[in-house]
Amino acid sequence: MRNKTKDQCGRRGERIFSNACVFPSLIGVMIFFFVPFCIVIYYSLINNPVLKEFVGLENYTKLFSNSAFTKAAKNTAFFSLVSVPLSVILSLGLAMLLERNIPGKSIFRTFFLSPLMVPTASVVLVWQVLFHNHGTVNQIIEAMGGHGIDWIKSSHGQLVIICMFLWKNLGYNMILFMSALCAIPKDIIEVADLEGAGSIYKFVHIKLRYLSPTILFVLILSLINSFKIFREVYLLTGNYPNDSLYMLQHFMNNTFNSLDYQKLSAAAVLFAIIMIVVMAVLLIAENIFGKDVEN
Repeated sequence: MRNKTKDQCGRRGERIFSNACVFPSLIGVMIFFFVPFCIVIYYSLINNPVLKEFVGLENYTKLFSNSAFTKAAKNTAFFSLVSVPLSVILSLGLAMLLERNIPGKSIFRTFFLSPLMVPTASVVLVWQVLFHNHGTVNQIIEAMGGHGIDWIKSSHGQLVIICMFLWKNLGYNMILFMSALCAIPKDIIEVADLEGAGSIYKFVHIKLRYLSPTILFVLILSLINSFKIFREVYLLTGNYPNDSLYMLQHFMNNTFNSLDYQKLSAAAVLFAIIMIVVMAVLLIAENIFGKDVEN
């Protein structure tokens, strides 16, 4: 009986200690994340920070009729819808390629991981040299008899930014997939081989099932990184780039500089809602697809 009482006291002490360790982080999240977000929601429902008159959803309706916001939202959505799936597919393909015994495997791995060690400013400088109006790419095109274009200041700017995003993020995603592939039970693959299963069947019904948590993580990470492309675009083009490169972060940055807080707050709340919905859909899809593997 005494031992049982001691065990209960020990568990109670462990719970108190664990809660005490979590409490400072919880306070930090409340102060620096939850409370500011509630303030942002409040600002999105008033006419301006001075008069503070409640206007309901008027700021949101004005936002959808704002040409700068719609242009930024379309460009950001297009960039994310193209770059994020490409990042997942290409990095998974590279991981499966490097999983095999191919010559120069270490060189390929180093080549794709090297962009992670390069600062953003240096990355931008390299891409300016490549895609400037008189840059390396245009010189190669003109040497082959073609006509160069100003890549960054034209409608082809999205292509340049997508290539930059992939070049910078493929290496890290590839390492994540390589680790996940190594964690797949070998006995299941061996049984599938003995039963005559083809490579496509093993990939779809075995590997993808075990890779589903990693795919979810890489999708979320790539989605977050796709919204961070503003740094590169800003260093390349400034506050007001070509229409094809005007991202949602440009709109928020320019709106903040003009002190239009209610419009900025409405855009931030909409952005948060969209991100929450996307994350929820991804989590539900992963739970359905990988449920039998986890159990």
